Amino acid sequence: QVQLVESGGGLVQAGGSLRLSCAASVSIRSRYVMGWYRQAPGKQREWVASFTAVGNTNYIDSVKGRFTISRDYAKNTVYLQMDSLKVEDTAVYYCRANRVGTIINYWGQGTQVTVSS
Repeated sequence: QVQLVESGGGLVQAGGSLRLSCAASVSIRSRYVMGWYRQAPGKQREWVASFTAVGNTNYIDSVKGRFTISRDYAKNTVYLQMDSLKVEDTAVYYCRANRVGTIINYWGQGTQVTVSS
């Protein structure tokens, strides 16, 4: 069982920045592919950014150039740096760990990001 704890959400004005953190209870090196998702009110959860199994990064088009996913293996932590935030980025952001080669996923509890105009 993998436990994921997100932090770093909050209220920010449009154009501002936040950095989300996702701390895993186990080593994420090699065994898990990490990613970020979000769910806005009344909408389905959507993928935002993730690492591939070989360490590349992918982003949904709407955040390209503004968000950056990174990781610190020593801390078993994944980050999402969010810059130039827009009102439409308002959502609950979730961290996901996918066990490599399986359909097993673990989710964090989510952290609220609210961007005001």
